[in-house]
Amino acid sequence: MRWQGRRGSSNIEDRRGMRSAGIGRVGGAGGLGILAVVVVGYFLGVDLTPLLGGGGGGFAPVQSGGGQITEADRQAGEFVSVTLADTEEVWANVFSEQVNRPYQPATLVLFKGVTQSPCGGASGATGPFYCPTDQKIYLDTAFFTTMRQQLGAGGDFAAAYVVGHEVAHHVQNELGILERTTRARQGASETQSNAISVRTELQADCLSGLWARRAEARFGSLEPGDIEEAMNAAGRIGDDALQRGAGRVPMPDSFTHGTSEQRQRWFSRGYESPKLETCDTFNARQL
Repeated sequence: MRWQGRRGSSNIEDRRGMRSAGIGRVGGAGGLGILAVVVVGYFLGVDLTPLLGGGGGGFAPVQSGGGQITEADRQAGEFVSVTLADTEEVWANVFSEQVNRPYQPATLVLFKGVTQSPCGGASGATGPFYCPTDQKIYLDTAFFTTMRQQLGAGGDFAAAYVVGHEVAHHVQNELGILERTTRARQGASETQSNAISVRTELQADCLSGLWARRAEARFGSLEPGDIEEAMNAAGRIGDDALQRGAGRVPMPDSFTHGTSEQRQRWFSRGYESPKLETCDTFNARQL
């Protein structure tokens, strides 16, 4: 991916190096239970730390410093800033063409260690996530190292896919989709709620594919192998792949993001036909 020397976004909130209030566990679940929740949260991109609140324990604020900003941290921050700027230009153009209204970009919070959001605590355990309450994306760039070393999803465009996917959730929020899916999940059974979540996440994968194609045409930023990096990353974080990696038999009713094949296919659909209507997962008969 060609990104060096290009414009960065002004919508970056850099909290790295700051000491911030984190979430410390007091009593409650045992180590294996905590680890299971943390691992699941890491790959789902949602804050699952509230699930650790059983057993009579509670959470208490703790101070956790992010440490010094290394050269690798600096470069990762620049990469994210340029990628975010690319999404802003692409989505402003798409909204103008296909929605006929302005696109209001999200803010991306860079942190190191832990930080807070209105949607809960953000840490390496939660993974990157979008919080619709404050319309911010929370990202510890150490997640890119985890993708490369533990998931086998390396490459700069694999990292760009992560940013593009979270920005896609903001696009869904701008279009009113997240509000509708939230209402639909209220009172639904767990299986029904998971099914809605899968369609929401696959749509975000499709929208990130749409962004990739538009970015390629607008900036000439993609290089040979970049799309393969994104496809590999999508495959590595499919629900079935993650459950197998955890030594479990995949259970479709528990899926919240879709299978590896589904995530790859919907990313490809958005890339091959970069229009919003292409990404209508909610009316698709087959995912």
